[in-house]
Amino acid sequence: MNLTEELLAAKLVAIVRGITREQAKTAGAGLVAGGIRFMEVTMNTDKALDIIGDWRSRYQGKAYVGAGTVLNVDMAREAVDAGAQFLISPNVDTAVISFAIERGIDIWPGAMTPTEIVTAYTAGAEIIKLFPMASLGLGYLREIRAPLNHIPIMATGGVTLENMSDYFAAGASAVGLGSALMPKGALISGDVEAIQRQVSKFVRGAVTTEVTP
Repeated sequence: MNLTEELLAAKLVAIVRGITREQAKTAGAGLVAGGIRFMEVTMNTDKALDIIGDWRSRYQGKAYVGAGTVLNVDMAREAVDAGAQFLISPNVDTAVISFAIERGIDIWPGAMTPTEIVTAYTAGAEIIKLFPMASLGLGYLREIRAPLNHIPIMATGGVTLENMSDYFAAGASAVGLGSALMPKGALISGDVEAIQRQVSKFVRGAVTTEVTP
C-alpha cells in the first residue's frame, strides 16, 4: 500500500500551523496517541523544518509527517531534506508536482476550480486538496464530484465532529483538519490527553463513515 492509498484508508490529515517547537511536542504526542496517521506542518510555521525533523525521528513507524503550504520548488526541497514524507500546497504549481514525483514523494496540491483540479491530477498528483472548503461549501463539493468522480478529493476547511460525515457524503475521499483537533488551551498547558481524546473522536468517526464513490 503506497502513501496515497494509506491516506484514502485513514481519511484524515492533521494540520498544524503557527505553533512553537515546544508546543509541537504536545501536539505530536496527542495526535499520534489519538490515532492520527498523517501530520502536516505548514511551512509558514516558525521552525517548521525543525518540527518536521523532530516528528520524523520521534514518530517513525507510527505516523507520516509532511509539509504544508509548500508554494514553490525551493520550499519543497527544504521540506523533503528535513524529512517530509508528503507535500501539501494551497495551490497548483506543476513544477512542485514534478519535483515531488521525481523525488518519489506524494504530493496533494490545493485547487478550487475544475480546471485546476484536472491540471493537478494530469500532472501526476493522486489526491487533490479542495481549498478553501469552508468558503466553497458542501454544495460546491457535490457539484465538482459529479463530473470529476474519478479524482480523489481531500476537502480542507470547516470540518467539525458534527459535519465530518457530511463531507464524506458529499464526495470527499479525505479531509484536512486543523484547530478542531486541538481543544482550547491544550497546547499552552501541555495537555496531551485532552488532544488525544479529541483526536480519537475524529478517528473513530472517520473509520465508521462510508465514503461516497
